[in-house]
Amino acid sequence: MSTPLYEKFEPLRNAKLVLGYLTSMVDEKEDNLPYWLVLPHKKPAEAAHCRVDDAELVGSWYEAIDAVRKMLKTEEGAEVQSSFSRHLMKSWGEHGLRFHEPYPWTHTNHSSFHEMGYILPALNRMVENNPLDPEPDKRASELVRGLRSLVIERKVRTFWSGDYEEKEPVYEFPNDVYLKDGGFDLSRHTGRGEQAIRNAIILHSLVRRYEIAGDGVALDLAVGIANHLLGPSRYFNYKMEFFGHVHSAGWVASGLVRLGRITGTGQYIAAGKGIYDYIRSLSSSFGWVPEYAQWHPQHEEHCETCCIKDMIECANELILAGYEEYWGDMTLFARNQLVENQVKVSSYVVTDNTLPDGEGVTYREIDKRMIGGFTGGSLVNSISLSKFRSIAGCCVGMAPVALEIVWNRAVEFCDGRVLVNIPVDKETEESTVSMNYPDTGYISIRPKMRCDVAVRLYDWMGQDLSTKINGVECAASREGNLAVFRNVAAGDIVELEHPVETAVVQETVRGKEYSVSWRGCDVIDMLPRGEHLRLYQRDLQLPKTYPSAVDVHFTGAANYGPTQQAQDKK
Repeated sequence: MSTPLYEKFEPLRNAKLVLGYLTSMVDEKEDNLPYWLVLPHKKPAEAAHCRVDDAELVGSWYEAIDAVRKMLKTEEGAEVQSSFSRHLMKSWGEHGLRFHEPYPWTHTNHSSFHEMGYILPALNRMVENNPLDPEPDKRASELVRGLRSLVIERKVRTFWSGDYEEKEPVYEFPNDVYLKDGGFDLSRHTGRGEQAIRNAIILHSLVRRYEIAGDGVALDLAVGIANHLLGPSRYFNYKMEFFGHVHSAGWVASGLVRLGRITGTGQYIAAGKGIYDYIRSLSSSFGWVPEYAQWHPQHEEHCETCCIKDMIECANELILAGYEEYWGDMTLFARNQLVENQVKVSSYVVTDNTLPDGEGVTYREIDKRMIGGFTGGSLVNSISLSKFRSIAGCCVGMAPVALEIVWNRAVEFCDGRVLVNIPVDKETEESTVSMNYPDTGYISIRPKMRCDVAVRLYDWMGQDLSTKINGVECAASREGNLAVFRNVAAGDIVELEHPVETAVVQETVRGKEYSVSWRGCDVIDMLPRGEHLRLYQRDLQLPKTYPSAVDVHFTGAANYGPTQQAQDKK
């Protein structure tokens, strides 16, 4: 077997790395409570608890660890996943809302409607994983009904020209904060702004709740939230452009498309597609997605990995809605920026294992424990170390969801047919698929039963395609963008091959021009190259460049969680 020349896309490797992070960046003294805040560039490096750990991460990290454990088919991490489940089942309060335990590092105890968008998906997974366990279903049902009871229902438009009845449900939340002791206090807010969109990220999981449990209240709430967002909120213009948080808007877009698919309502699908396409216009061809739209100048933007997850999830929803052109985005975004945003080296980290862990703070082996995390702020060609979110707990929860979507859809078995949608090495019950990208344009499929085999074709494959069965050239049928091989016997080897050459493409991203080196669907290099944690070092014929501790200077990034009210000014 020849020595590989370029780094391959290997989702199972990325899953294994993030599983290590999810199982180690936790506090064993607090039943494996996650650490959101990790400061690898501080000297010495540390991880610290903040309010988000118990308010959001126990939900998103449950999803994350469940996703990668299913990908890897492993028992590793089962104990930590059980811990996340136990945390999720605690801290429930009035109106079915989830709050958080009164840890020393928390302040005013409150529930955020934005955070419920991370909790309900975890409950949905728990219900799917353990249908005989009544507790997750009870919590999901009470949460949905509690949220429904708290919305303002807009029933009448009172305008200068008269009063007009709202013919469809229109729901909005009065605030983005609900105090555990005191409920709505309109003198308080999170300070994030954009309440309409940030409160609406629960949309996708509401639709899933309806699909899983037939929960009509969940569907009603989803429709009412969608109608407010697309109507009276005036958050989007007629082209579905917006000002603000891309993660929230992208997540909402996937929920709108799913809502449209489930209800057969085209306007929701069109709206979700419009939002996606607008975000796509701000993004790179390989998946660098800005954290905000029109808030900062583009050259100040960073890429939050959460946003890539949203784009992949929404692309999947659009594909399911019949827009097959989005297979290209799913493929390119996943095998490029998504996996590049994972932290794989810690050569620059100063770790002091002699320091005792304090209340809510750990110094132990941060250099080892941080491997596999995902950044909350990458540049186009490097991971930014100047931001306190060079690793972000939220992104560690979101990225594995995207990995699982891509992994599950890469190779499918549908209607008696093995369908290869994305070139990847994957073993399933029905087939063995292997590929050789980006070294060569080669895919092979060995079915384990007599069946049809189909391979999805992309523009980057070109027109010079060679198709064989057991080494003998054959002509594949064409069904749209699929090359189909009929009635293939078990054990036969189907091969698709095409030439691949390095193509250097000029692209402007984040307000700057880059020379992007492609081989097929994979970016293998980029100029100018980034400083510190350089991305796209995929040419294995070139030595890799890693930063050392002297290359990185601590900039004084504040050691507090993003949702805490009190901040240490010392």
